[in-house]
Amino acid sequence: MFRAISSAGVFLLAGILAAHADGDAVLGKKVFNRCLACHEAATDRDKVGPHLMGVVGRAAGTAESFLSRYSQAMKDAGAAGLVWDEANLAEYLRAPRQKVPGNKMGFTGLTNDDDIANIIAYLKADPKP
Repeated sequence: MFRAISSAGVFLLAGILAAHADGDAVLGKKVFNRCLACHEAATDRDKVGPHLMGVVGRAAGTAESFLSRYSQAMKDAGAAGLVWDEANLAEYLRAPRQKVPGNKMGFTGLTNDDDIANIIAYLKADPKP
């Protein structure tokens, strides 16, 4: 009996952690409002920063429309192999200046793991909610 309850608890916990890791695109859209002054994610329009449409899976510093405006640090990071997968995006969103020292982004980062997971879910969503 205890073994069955323990197993059920493990599966429940695993499900909760998986849901957290996946994030919620609708909530991510709300969190992304903090980013809208500088970035667009639903279109390929650049603002102060590059558009983030299709950013997941893209090498850092390679959005064609923004090439002339990236910092050298961001271009170098992409040339060295930095690809915006979920793990790298999470690190960058938490501490942009630590992940890519010398980049131009003025935002200091997000501190809430749920917000980070939700923004990544939003960036991955196609179409956007």
